[in-house]
Amino acid sequence: MGSGIAQVAANAGHPVYLYDVQPEAAQRGCAAIERDLGALVGRGKLDSQAAVAILERVTPVATLAEARDAALAIEAVVEDLAIKQALLRELESVLGEHAILASNTSSLSITAMAAALKRRERLAGMHFFNPAPRMKLVEIVSGLETGAAQAACLHATARAWGKIAVHVKSTPGFIVNRVARPFYAEPQRVLAEGAGEPACLDAVLREGCGFPMGPFELMDFIGHDVNFAVTRSVFDACFADRRYVPSLIQQELVAAGRLGRKSGRGFYDYSEGAVRPLPRELTPCEGRGRITVVGDLGPAAALIARFEAAGIEVRRDAGSGRVGWIEIGEARLALTDGRTATRRAVEDDQANLVLFDLCLDYAATPRLTLAPADPCGRGAFHDVVGTLQRAGFKVGVIDDVAGMLALRTIAMLVNEAAEVVLHGVASAADVDAAMVHGTNYPLGGPLAWADRLGAGPVTTALRHLREHYGEERYRTSPLLQRKAFNGEPFHE
Repeated sequence: MGSGIAQVAANAGHPVYLYDVQPEAAQRGCAAIERDLGALVGRGKLDSQAAVAILERVTPVATLAEARDAALAIEAVVEDLAIKQALLRELESVLGEHAILASNTSSLSITAMAAALKRRERLAGMHFFNPAPRMKLVEIVSGLETGAAQAACLHATARAWGKIAVHVKSTPGFIVNRVARPFYAEPQRVLAEGAGEPACLDAVLREGCGFPMGPFELMDFIGHDVNFAVTRSVFDACFADRRYVPSLIQQELVAAGRLGRKSGRGFYDYSEGAVRPLPRELTPCEGRGRITVVGDLGPAAALIARFEAAGIEVRRDAGSGRVGWIEIGEARLALTDGRTATRRAVEDDQANLVLFDLCLDYAATPRLTLAPADPCGRGAFHDVVGTLQRAGFKVGVIDDVAGMLALRTIAMLVNEAAEVVLHGVASAADVDAAMVHGTNYPLGGPLAWADRLGAGPVTTALRHLREHYGEERYRTSPLLQRKAFNGEPFHE
């Protein structure tokens, strides 16, 4: 990370000192910058003379005293509070009184780091994402005593370096590592309940919701030791708040040394010759040539055009309620609302009920995932499957869990993002910008997704999840409840 940040600053025209307690490490950092610049030149992304100029602006130094004229010092050492405090004290004694100190920490408290300094206002977080030259996001983190001028200067500096900068208060996980926890937690809980295999669950969120990677393949990519440690850190720092409780499944993977790609095995097998499992799809069924749409399908309304384009006759019934559904033969197909299909079948007096999961765009999604109620007949279920296949969908199935997978995951992401805004950790705009540019989340971020769905359906899903599990984990953010009552969006 240190060499990557140095490359970013040098690319913006700054002379940069690169220091490590091991001089050979600083030299290796310069070599890493040279290799990366060479690769950019080779791909035609950078002029060779510009690459030489960037590299010449980076100077490895053997002592911090050689960098005493620096106006900004960014530390990227090991995530250990005592070690960071010792380094920051040394930097404070060496650099000029107007120099700003910044930490690239991803999890430690800026307030706690600053406690070791004489002038605490000069320290802020400047959290880059790996690899720093490629990732656009930088979180500018203010501790309790960080000066407003220092935070503003770092924000402007990051923007001048071509980054997307967001302001955030020093709280556990900042924005990205806090808001992202449900993306890993909810799929692991669904897996623990035996509702589906990792390949199937990954496909739900990747193909159905537009995430670049599914949660299980992403955890394998990050490394389970790293991902589990971040979850533990947020959980512990928040006084064991059940929203952040770590997964026993992931704990077992770490204990077994199955850390993901870097160890050769995690949720998936990466050993030579291993075959990656594909998401299971239901075998083709005949389906029906006529369906009836009852009421308003809400976000799933685009399904109607896909049925019609496939030559399926669509009849319409205005219905009498606010929540619509599709009648296919003896079956009823409806979007999940957070209840299990079995509970909903009993409450709605509709035995042949099949639920489908939330998708980003029903007009374009290649996949629909279903969950039949326990009393649903085999023939009724096959009618639903075949009709969807006839309309061009890949159809998967998971067991009947509350909220299925996508809805409960999106609802919890929205809920966590709302909590961040409620407590003044960051603005709604900065939360969404952080999740889009730090983790490549779709649709402009979780709060933009809440605006698209409406806060009401999200709070309904969370209420049903809390009723089902009886846990504080699914308590609804007061801000999200307020948005549901007043109908206001998070973004104007």
